[in-house]
Amino acid sequence: MRTLVLNAGYEPLAVVSFKRALVLVMNEKASIVERIEDEPVWGTSAAYERPAVIVLSRYVRVPGGRRIPVTRRGVLRRDAHRCGYCGKAATTIDHILPRSRGGADSWENLVAACLRCNNIKSDRTPQEMGWELRVTPRPPRGGAWTVRGVERGDPRWEPYLALAA
Repeated sequence: MRTLVLNAGYEPLAVVSFKRALVLVMNEKASIVERIEDEPVWGTSAAYERPAVIVLSRYVRVPGGRRIPVTRRGVLRRDAHRCGYCGKAATTIDHILPRSRGGADSWENLVAACLRCNNIKSDRTPQEMGWELRVTPRPPRGGAWTVRGVERGDPRWEPYLALAA
């Protein structure tokens, strides 16, 4: 079980184990916002609520400029596993401006692509092929991208992640 940690402004900061979250709550450094019903944590002298989302009492600042690293998995996730050229299921990524021509590994130059489109395009640009991109590639935003571990998250986290987006 994992717990989403929010700052005092209800911005997502991290995902921690429920044990770590419970320690923060017991030391009065955080309070429980969402709990997992019917699954208490049994201690030697009492039962405690199992936290799903906690908010820290003091920590307010969210570091600006958190850069999201470019990864193959991230590009596919950003584009919902859909080809940027034809819209079919994508399994590869493509450099819009090919690396052989100085194209960078950046969010703005990478797009998800199906194997067929990627092979046909080869080392050409979409303009040379007469193709149009279905999406405008840009860096992803929101709490779901800046906080590690939320992609396999609890449904109770959704409202708090939506606030950050």
